[in-house]
Amino acid sequence: FTGGSSQKKGGILTRKNEQLALQQTIQQLQEQVQADAEQFRQQKAAVQKQLEQVQTLQNQLHHEHAEQLLAAARAETAKKQFQQQQQLSERQQQRKQLSEQVAALQQQHATAKAEWERVQADLTALQAQQQEAKQQQETLSAEQAAVREQLTTRQIAAAKLEQAYLSQQQQIAEQLACFEKGFPFLKLDAAASVEKGIMVPAENEMKNYLEAWDTYKEGEKTIVKFVPASGAASRMFKNLFEFLGADYNTPKTDFEKKFFDHIHSFAFYNDLNAACMDNTGKDIDALMAGKEYKPIVANLLEAAGLNYGALPKGLLKFHRYADGVRTPLEEHLVEGALYAAGKTGKVNVHFTVSTEHRELFTKLVEEKVAVYAKKYGVEYDVSFSEQKPSTDTVAADMENKPFRDKGKLLFRPGGHGALIENLNDLDADVIFIKNIDNVVPDRLKEDTVTYKKLIAGVLVTLQKQVFEYLELLDGGKYTHAQLEEIIRFLQQTLCCRKLDIKDLEDADLVIYLRKKLNRPMRVCGMVKNVGEPGGGPFLAYNADGTVSLQILESSQIDMNDPVKKEMFEKGTHFNPVDLVCAVRDYKGNKFDLVKYVDKATGFISYKSKNGRELKALELPGLWNGAMSDWNTVFVEVPLSTFNPVKTVNDLLREQHQ
Repeated sequence: FTGGSSQKKGGILTRKNEQLALQQTIQQLQEQVQADAEQFRQQKAAVQKQLEQVQTLQNQLHHEHAEQLLAAARAETAKKQFQQQQQLSERQQQRKQLSEQVAALQQQHATAKAEWERVQADLTALQAQQQEAKQQQETLSAEQAAVREQLTTRQIAAAKLEQAYLSQQQQIAEQLACFEKGFPFLKLDAAASVEKGIMVPAENEMKNYLEAWDTYKEGEKTIVKFVPASGAASRMFKNLFEFLGADYNTPKTDFEKKFFDHIHSFAFYNDLNAACMDNTGKDIDALMAGKEYKPIVANLLEAAGLNYGALPKGLLKFHRYADGVRTPLEEHLVEGALYAAGKTGKVNVHFTVSTEHRELFTKLVEEKVAVYAKKYGVEYDVSFSEQKPSTDTVAADMENKPFRDKGKLLFRPGGHGALIENLNDLDADVIFIKNIDNVVPDRLKEDTVTYKKLIAGVLVTLQKQVFEYLELLDGGKYTHAQLEEIIRFLQQTLCCRKLDIKDLEDADLVIYLRKKLNRPMRVCGMVKNVGEPGGGPFLAYNADGTVSLQILESSQIDMNDPVKKEMFEKGTHFNPVDLVCAVRDYKGNKFDLVKYVDKATGFISYKSKNGRELKALELPGLWNGAMSDWNTVFVEVPLSTFNPVKTVNDLLREQHQ
C-alpha cells in the first residue's frame, strides 16, 4: 500500500512539469506572435508612409497639371471672351443698326397707319354717303312706287267708279225701261201636282232617302242653314197699328177682340206686362179693367215699351216653354241641331239681317248659343250678312220717270230676290232655306225635322245620279241606250222637257244634256193648298223653249187669261218656302248663282213716300226667278211643316202654343 502511493506521487509531478513546459511554450508562442504583430505594424506604417508620400507626389502632380489645365482654360476663356466681346460689339452694332431700321420702319408704319386711318375714315364717310344715297334712292323709289301704286289704285278706282257709274246708269235705264214695258207673264204648261211633277215618296223610298241624308252628313261636306230674317215685323202688327190710330178706344174688330181676349197666351205677355207697369204704373189686367187698351198696344209696339212694331220677327218672343220663352232665331238654332249638324257636330246657321238690327241679333246669339250647344251636344257657327246696297232698285213715279226725294233719286231694297247675292257668297255644299217665321215649338218639330231630312235625302240622291251622268258624258264613252236613260232622267225625274229633243243630232244632244244637268239643284217641299196667299208650283216655259218646274207668284201669271187664272186658283199645292239646295258642280266648284237668274221675272209694286205714290221694282224672287234656271224637284210635305206667323194673332194658333 505505501509503495503504491509513492508511485502515484511521482506521476503527478511529471504532469505538472509537462504543464509548465506547455505554458512556457504557449507564452513563447504568444511573445513570438506579438513580435510578429509589432513587426507587421511597423511594416504597415512604413507602407502607409510610402502611400502618403505617393499620394503627396500624386497631389503635387495633379496640382501642377490642374494649374496647367487652368492656365490653358484661362487662356482659352480669355480668347473666347475676346472673341465674344468682338461678336458682342458686332451684335451691338448690328442691334443699333436694326434699332435704327426698326425706328425708321416704325416711323414709316405710323405714317402709313395714319394714312390708312385717314383713308379708312374717308372710306367710312364715303360708305355712309353711299348708304345715305342708297336709302334716299330706296326712299325715292318707294315713294315713286307708292305714287305709282296710288296712281294705279286711283286709276283702277276711277275706272271702277266709271264702270260702276256706267253700269248703274245702264242698270237704272234698264230698270226704268221695266216700268215702261212691264214684265212679261210666264207661259204656263200646267200647275204642278202629284200627277205632274210633285213627288210623293212611298214609305220604303222615304226610308232610303232619310238614310241617304244621314250618310251624307257623315262625310266632309259643308251644310248651311240659310234664314232670311231682315224684314221688320211691322206688317205682323198692321191691325194693332190701325187700332192705335183709330178714333175709338175699345176693341171693335174681331181681330182686336181676339188679341185682348187671349193676351195672356202670348209668349211676350210677361215682358209686356212689365213694360206697362214701368210706363203706366198699372199691369195689363188693371188697364183692361179700366178700358185702357191703347196704352197696352203702345207699350207693345212703340220704343218706350217693347218696340215690337220696329223689330224684326226673328227677335220677337214666339213660344213659351216651362223653362222660359224662345224667339224664332232660337227655334232655328234648335232646328239646325236636329237636321243640319255635320259629322263633327258643327251647325252652320246664316241669317240675313238689316244693318240697324244686326247688333241685336248678334247680342241674342251671344246670350243663347251656348245654352243650345250644350243642350243638343253641337257646336254652332252663326253668321250674318246684309242685303247689298248694289241690289237696290230705282223707284219711279206714276209716269215711269225717276222718282226723286228732295232732288235725289230714290232707291229701294230690291226684295228677297236680292238675297241670291248673299246665298252666292256662302261657302257650302248644301244649303237649307226657310223663312224666319215658319217655326213651331219642340213638341211639333218631329214632322219638320223628318221632312227636312227627306227632301235633303232626295237632293243628294239625285245629285249623285247627275254627277255620274256628267262623268259619263265627259268621258265620251257612252251608248245610245245610256243617252236615252239620261233623257228619261232629265224629263221624268227632273221634269225638264224639250219638245223637239228627238230632232237633235248626237253631238248637239250631248251638249244639251250636259248643259241641263250641270246646274244648281234644289228640292222644294210643297204643301197641299189650303188657301194661303202666295205662290205655288207650276210647269212653265223657259226662254229656250224647254218646260221645267218653277215656283211662281200671282204677279207672274196673266190673270186676265181664264185658263191661266184657273190653273192658279185650282192649284193643288202651295209653296211654303221649304228648300234645300246643292250649289257645287260635279268637280267640286261653286256655281255662280247669279248666272242662273231670269231677269225678266221681276215685278212692279205700288208704294208711297211722304204721301206721294211711287212704283217699286222688285227683283226676281229668291225662290222664283232668281232660281229659274236651276234643276228643280218638288216633294209633297205635310201641312204640319208650314206654320208661318203673318199676324200677331197667328201666335194664338194651336201650333204656336
